[in-house]
Amino acid sequence: MTTLLTRRSVLSAAAALPFAGTGIAHAAAPMMGASTPTHNRFKLGAFEVTTLLAASTPRPDPHSIFGLNVSEEEFETVSAEANLPTDQAQFFFTPTVVNTGEQLVLFDTGLDPAGITAALEAAGYGADMIDLVVLTHMHGDHIGGLSDGETPTFPNAAYATGQVEFDHWAQAENETFEAKMRPLADRTKMMEDGASGFSGHTAMAAFGHTPGHMVHMIESEGESFLIAADFANHYVWSLAHPDWHVKFDMDKDAAAATRRKLLDMMAADDLPFVGYHMPWPGTGYAEKQGDGFRFVPTSYQMML
Repeated sequence: MTTLLTRRSVLSAAAALPFAGTGIAHAAAPMMGASTPTHNRFKLGAFEVTTLLAASTPRPDPHSIFGLNVSEEEFETVSAEANLPTDQAQFFFTPTVVNTGEQLVLFDTGLDPAGITAALEAAGYGADMIDLVVLTHMHGDHIGGLSDGETPTFPNAAYATGQVEFDHWAQAENETFEAKMRPLADRTKMMEDGASGFSGHTAMAAFGHTPGHMVHMIESEGESFLIAADFANHYVWSLAHPDWHVKFDMDKDAAAATRRKLLDMMAADDLPFVGYHMPWPGTGYAEKQGDGFRFVPTSYQMML
């Protein structure tokens, strides 16, 4: 006799089996809530690179932030094709640590001292271990962790940032800059395009998001990785559609041109990058797709 097994018959048979065990009733396990690790570490040549999840938060009405120059219909269509809701978006804030073996370098500092300190500690670092803090630009979610307004978060660190960026905010009468960055000015190295803060590092002008926004190439033993900061703020709504205007870009046309330039470079060179607001853990590749680009998250490539 031949017995035919179907999915329905297997499930029905399983449901009919008596429960195994002692017969002792157990209380239902408690709901633990959503969670995710707050650091991701990989080797880059002789370096170690660690991305840190300093914060994550939902934001309502993403079309008020992304695609300001496209219709509601186009925004809805693109979002639906990517299985993205349009009533809210999830934002990630991802500073990066580079351990060169000689220096521990932190790129950007998150929203506040508590967030960056907790993420560093979860990754095995103390704030007092940071030798150099490199700031890609002066938006509050990048310099917010520098201090509590009185005490620097990184007591043993030197600092570096772009000269153009610093000069802009120094005359902007911005409250966050004045509280967080101004007091550290005498400990800050000013960088121009092509400058190096340490061996294996090159600062690159990527203006538009802010007047002096910079990205940072990290290279060790023939391997390269780009700390891309805020050149693109979303993996679909700005990376896949680089010409879409973004609320946070101070010069929207310049930011769009910068996006295309960097994405063309990354796609051509198969260059991995970390985006400050990309889906956690923030690392991936840019692949040319039509008139835009596709974000390809890293899987195990950086582990090998």
